[in-house]
Amino acid sequence: MDLNYIGGDWVPSRSGRTLASCNPTTGETLGIVPASDASDVDAACRAARAAFDRWRLTPAPRRAEILFRAAELLRERKEALARLMSQEMGKVLEEARGDVQEAIDMTLFAAGEGRRLLGYTTPAEMPDKFAMAVREPVGVVAAITPWNFPLAIPSWKLMPALVAGNTCVFKPAEDTPLCACRLVELLEEAGLPPGVLNLVHGRGEEAGAALVRHPEVDLVSFTGGTDTGREVATAAAASLKRTVLEMGGKNAVIVLEDADLDLAVDGITWSAFGTSGQRCTAASRVLIHTAVFAEVRDRLVARAEALRLGDPLDPAVQVGPLVNAAQLERVAGYVALAREEGARVLCGGERATTAPLDRGYYFRPTYLDCVTPAMRVAQEEIFGPVTCLIPVRDLDEAIQINNSVAYGLSSGIFTRDLMRAFRAMRELRTGIVYLNAGTIGAEVHLPFGGMRATGNGHREAGQAMLDAVTEWKSVYVEYSGRLQRAQIDRD
Repeated sequence: MDLNYIGGDWVPSRSGRTLASCNPTTGETLGIVPASDASDVDAACRAARAAFDRWRLTPAPRRAEILFRAAELLRERKEALARLMSQEMGKVLEEARGDVQEAIDMTLFAAGEGRRLLGYTTPAEMPDKFAMAVREPVGVVAAITPWNFPLAIPSWKLMPALVAGNTCVFKPAEDTPLCACRLVELLEEAGLPPGVLNLVHGRGEEAGAALVRHPEVDLVSFTGGTDTGREVATAAAASLKRTVLEMGGKNAVIVLEDADLDLAVDGITWSAFGTSGQRCTAASRVLIHTAVFAEVRDRLVARAEALRLGDPLDPAVQVGPLVNAAQLERVAGYVALAREEGARVLCGGERATTAPLDRGYYFRPTYLDCVTPAMRVAQEEIFGPVTCLIPVRDLDEAIQINNSVAYGLSSGIFTRDLMRAFRAMRELRTGIVYLNAGTIGAEVHLPFGGMRATGNGHREAGQAMLDAVTEWKSVYVEYSGRLQRAQIDRD
């Protein structure tokens, strides 16, 4: 049995209750973890607070050295971690390796900030006076993460927070607790002091809610559904906690008539069905110029029907299962809704029921036709292998449809026209824009996040990653030996 990690000790939940981690491919139990309640959360938050002063006063380069060691341990154990991830949440092995690599990259990138953590100096407006601004850690950071990127997303939240001098309480998704345990074990082995990072397993409505409301938490960093994100923001606001909210997406790929169609079909297939569509950046809509609509539609359907479903540990498999029964039911429900709205199922549209796929939560890759932009399936996040194909007359219409949803995370456009490409880069109202690529494939050294209902304006990764986990302190050094009253004493 895996345990919570509180104040440097591995401990069970105080209630003794547990949760099972299950393999979505077979239904077998992989492990047992605590089902924590508010008392466990309280212990973790108090441990983080107790460790904060010592950790923030540890020189940042020393903090970074621990992360550099952690990155090396991640690299050494990449294959074992990837295999565990494939078993625990169903991501195919090739993608799981990429997830671990992203955690390695993020850990190295954050560790590099240990010798920067850049503030700035600026000329003072009075003589014999020095002015600068420096970064200070926020305090105790609560990191609440989803199951679809069990190592990458925790690394986005934890590594910048730790290198900046914060202490953390980490609440992973109930579906991927074993991956979280391995990450925390690895950081402990790298030399992270007791209390600096604490791990609490449990259900969102119990452990997660208690963590958001705990008085010792200064910042809540949450990635998950928009409805839950609103609840997090509302609960955190009661005690004026800071929040970083990374939520949903309804991402679109635009294919203009001059596009490289081979490249477009490759990019759309990957964006629509990578991780079985369980990505906030998945291509949920494809906006295709009417001149090439029929050809692109037929080629996409043929590619989708040829995708191999199966055990994600099999290197030949391209699409694994959905993470759990509830997710399978959600996706099937949206396909049923699409039919009610008048959409046509071009391929897929159903659970895979042939043996051995019937043991797991498999849903066949699905394209929908006869979709209008106002339909719910074209407006709401499905989070599964279901993508709407929508014809457009020109770039202007494509941009309008792209921007017509509540979300604004990622978009892509395929065109060889430089002028239209630059117009799209300017007009697409998403936090990430890809030219001649699909909607997935972010890199850790650029900001990640979106507009509108996708988030609350903060960004993860890139240089922006430090903005949420630090606060600015302005420092004025007066060496004139006399009182200078800033603007009052100006001539």
